[in-house]
Amino acid sequence: MRENYETLLQMWREEKKKRQDAEGELSIIKGIGNNSPEMKALKQEIENLKAELARAKEDHQYDNLVHQQELEKMLKK
Repeated sequence: MRENYETLLQMWREEKKKRQDAEGELSIIKGIGNNSPEMKALKQEIENLKAELARAKEDHQYDNLVHQQELEKMLKK
């Protein structure tokens, strides 16, 4: 019985060590991934695309306003 307990205890300790090692490696990977030059470049590209999209929306709204005014002007004639 005691031998069985010791075997289970040893297996539990080994499993615990493996889990802790895996968690440590995962945290390292996450840390490197978020701070890597590639990730920073991608984040910057996303911000640039968001700004470009906002400008395109503003241009589209302006064009719509101009066209609406032109239509109203033509209908008054």
